[in-house]
Amino acid sequence: MTDLATGAELDAAMDRYRVELTGYCYRMLGSSFDAEDAVQDTYIRAWRSYDRFEGRSSLRSWLYRIATNVCLDLLKAGKRRARPMDLTAPQHQGSAVLSERPEVTWLEPVPDARVLPQTADPAEMALARESVRLAFVAALQHLPAKQRAVLILREVLAWKADEVARLLDTTVASVNSALQRARATMAGQGLRESDPADPLDADQARLLEQYLSAFEAYDITRLTTLLHEDAVLSMPPYDLWLRGHEDIAAWHLNQGIGCKGSRLVPTTANGLPAFGQYRPREDGRPGHTPWALQVLEISEGRIVGLNAFLDTARWFPLFGLPEELP
Repeated sequence: MTDLATGAELDAAMDRYRVELTGYCYRMLGSSFDAEDAVQDTYIRAWRSYDRFEGRSSLRSWLYRIATNVCLDLLKAGKRRARPMDLTAPQHQGSAVLSERPEVTWLEPVPDARVLPQTADPAEMALARESVRLAFVAALQHLPAKQRAVLILREVLAWKADEVARLLDTTVASVNSALQRARATMAGQGLRESDPADPLDADQARLLEQYLSAFEAYDITRLTTLLHEDAVLSMPPYDLWLRGHEDIAAWHLNQGIGCKGSRLVPTTANGLPAFGQYRPREDGRPGHTPWALQVLEISEGRIVGLNAFLDTARWFPLFGLPEELP
């Protein structure tokens, strides 16, 4: 038994690990809400079994062990979170069809503050941000659950092989084998390097300023000059996605023309720049109402991914974005 004798002391001790545990569960599950629930379940299980915690490991290791078991239980059904690009081929604007899939299908965005603990080490912070970006978490979903846990613990959180073996009740050889297989699978996902974005350098800040200006002016010609030639536009909960300047521009000028006159409010998600997008009110009254959480992926000075998450009733409160703009 440890020295944490009172409930308040245990609560305070566990709360120190809430952000990093939420980040771990988010990488495992691909859902911001499921991650929050998993951490809550972890703390409930910890409370119920604390009288059996003998202090042979640290409180942090013990909590990670419980959180891992919670996540593995949730992943037993074998379902994985995905992006539209994982499920369908790209469509062309002229024949594009909006087909909605259930919420449980989608990889979800997450606010940085929920999953990225603050650290004074710039290298650690950069790795943490890289490991929650959309493309990386989507690639993790291709791994079997235990391989996923091993890769995150070893390569993201820098646990030693023997520590992971104790956590998973297995051998060091088994951990090393799982890590090798997980690395091979991740290498096959073709992950594109993304530009570091914390803090934004002058070129990145200028790119985002130009994007905001072009989008609010609805100058699609100017906007497309900011995109990589094979940039991708996706719009969960629809499985539609488009690739390339021509189709993305045509979409904005046809099916997406209702976005004309939008306003953007900057935020961050998954270690990436993001905007809350508000479209003009449909009833003609002054003001703007929520339309999408836009999460931008940047590489080599150009935007390579425009991810528009349209379930604003779900996302705007989570990101602290206003209910409307006057």
